[in-house]
Amino acid sequence: MASGAPALEIRGLNVFYGASHALQGVELRLDRGVLSVVGRNGMGKTTLCKAIMGLVPVASGSVRFGGRDLVGLGPAEIARTGIGYVPQGRRLWRSLTVDEHLRMVATKGGAWSVERIYATFPRLAERRGNGGGQLSGGEQQMLAISRALLQNPRLLVMDEPTEGLAPVIVAQVEEMLLRLADEGDIEVLVIEQNIGVACAVADRVAIMVNGRINRIVPAAELAADRDLQQRLLGVGRHGHEDAGAGAGAGAAAQAAPSADRGGAPGAATLTKIWIANPRPPTRWSQPVPVAQLDRLARVVTAGPLAAAPEIRPLAAPGEAVVLVAGTLDTKGAELRYMRDILRGAGVPVRLVDLSTTQANTGADIPAHQVAAFHPRGAAGVFTGDRGQSVAGMTLAFARWIARQQGIAGILSAGGSGGTAMVAPAMRALPVGVPKIIVSTVASGEVSKYVGPADIMMLHSVADVQGLNAITREVLGNAAHAMAGMVQGRRAAAPAPDSRPAMAMTMFGVTTPAVRQIAAFLEADWDCLVFHATGIGGQSMEKLIDEGKVKAAIDLTTTEVCDMMMGGVFPCTEDRFGAFVRTRVPWIGSVGALDMVNFGPPPTVPEKYRGRTFYEHNPQVTLMRTTAEENAAMGRWIGGRLNAMEGPVRLFLPEGGVSALDAPGRPFWDPSARAALFAALEQTVRQTAGRQVIRLPYHINAPEFAAALAAGFRALHGAPKARRKETRR
Repeated sequence: MASGAPALEIRGLNVFYGASHALQGVELRLDRGVLSVVGRNGMGKTTLCKAIMGLVPVASGSVRFGGRDLVGLGPAEIARTGIGYVPQGRRLWRSLTVDEHLRMVATKGGAWSVERIYATFPRLAERRGNGGGQLSGGEQQMLAISRALLQNPRLLVMDEPTEGLAPVIVAQVEEMLLRLADEGDIEVLVIEQNIGVACAVADRVAIMVNGRINRIVPAAELAADRDLQQRLLGVGRHGHEDAGAGAGAGAAAQAAPSADRGGAPGAATLTKIWIANPRPPTRWSQPVPVAQLDRLARVVTAGPLAAAPEIRPLAAPGEAVVLVAGTLDTKGAELRYMRDILRGAGVPVRLVDLSTTQANTGADIPAHQVAAFHPRGAAGVFTGDRGQSVAGMTLAFARWIARQQGIAGILSAGGSGGTAMVAPAMRALPVGVPKIIVSTVASGEVSKYVGPADIMMLHSVADVQGLNAITREVLGNAAHAMAGMVQGRRAAAPAPDSRPAMAMTMFGVTTPAVRQIAAFLEADWDCLVFHATGIGGQSMEKLIDEGKVKAAIDLTTTEVCDMMMGGVFPCTEDRFGAFVRTRVPWIGSVGALDMVNFGPPPTVPEKYRGRTFYEHNPQVTLMRTTAEENAAMGRWIGGRLNAMEGPVRLFLPEGGVSALDAPGRPFWDPSARAALFAALEQTVRQTAGRQVIRLPYHINAPEFAAALAAGFRALHGAPKARRKETRR
């Protein structure tokens, strides 16, 4: 690539299909990073991709990649220059398996390997033996994206990469594109109809209209401009507004009322509404005369709408605000009451509307601005179906809040629906940022709302439905508590402990091992211990994802037992995911994989009657895992360790995996343990960086703890702060 040349530069590009002029003098430039191109169907987006890749003949103009003109080269030559292509329609071989697809195109020595693909798209790892014709549409799209990445291109051209994907997979693709932008090794041209994705992954978005690049706008501006989004989807005013023509009479009709129209400040106004496309447009459609549009327009009477202020950013540099979030169309009085208390305490606050009725509520951050962050844009939220709208706003709010800075805390109030709407966004915030929900469900089981986060839930006592003697007290307490936390954090002195944080997982039956390891390391490391009860593992991994924990000894992986056998303390399918994503070294063992946790004996599933049990206490019954179950767990854990690109050290204690798995103890079963170890050794692909180490000790033996501590120090060394103190 020529020094200083843009990654992609298109000038005066014209492409014809017979007599149809598909691309009309396209001008586009991508220097570095990610550039999105959006537009309605039939605007020429796919033709642009094909022209770049040499799949359609170019009538005139140039396409330069790193200074080299590609016009006239064949598709294979263009691919060899370093351009990867994800076509619309996937183009897979039905008879080849997922693994065969990937290994056929994989290149050695590049940043993207088959293992990294499987770590990025775990669903493909699960389906590696299935043929292309046996995959769902979303899985096929993941495979098409992966196939392009494995060529380790310098420029990636993606035509509708999220088409047909479930929201969770769309989020994965979006995260991958953001990571590519951050890493800076691959420039990306994204062709998308999903405006939410297009705006999230790029700083600039090019808008394509009738075969031309009409304008290039900042992504944040497009995400917040609902009117512009609607015009891009074919709903709005004159078609010539998209083409950049003057507003003319149409704009005058939509302006504020004038004296000759009988208007007055605050009075009702007459608003004229046009249908931009009386007939569904095609690529060959001619502009509709303005006179005809005026004849078809209708006039409605409407009251004035107050313009909601746009808060971008939320706070000035170095400052932070509290968000009071909820459905202002139903909980407006309650939310404003808490906001006013915060303001009275001198705390900067912003009101965020999560309503799905499109009512104008005067919020600082209006609902449509949040809804724009849905993967399908605001159309994914304002569907007309309440259930779909609530689910859409829940997703949009979590994505919106993840991209904000300057949040000092977040406060909400509502019923079960409102609580479910705000909780995922709160969980996305770092541990330590104050989070309070006043809710009618706070007196019941709240783990599904709180998850691994530090969310405080306050029971509303009375329903959050109007201000009265009870709700004023409870809502006031919540607001004052938030003010106190924010002001206290602002005034607090920095923690004196300079040791970096490291995490360990523990169960009661592995407590001696954790204590001994902590004694070895606590001089240099701040040792955080997490109880392996499902949420404990999630909390540890959340802190690793946030960068608050720099290292870990994952000694007790028992949560996998409950996930696979239906116990009461299960992890999720994402267990070990933080280590995959962050490449933080994984040092761990198989602590307490000999047991599944159930409640009191009557709650144990009928299918397990006759197994070996141990009553830990009246509320917890432990069941010994069998050799078959141990082998299945070994294969699952081994697959997750294979997905890790950072260093891996798996220590296997041949003397037993818990305090109950020892000679004379109720869960002593050498054959079950042997099945676990054999499955792990057969599954884990051992390399210099990924090692399985057998030790002839019990997991709670001092020698085993010393070996893990030594392995930890070998990978992490002495913390930087401690090395500086030593030099002094």
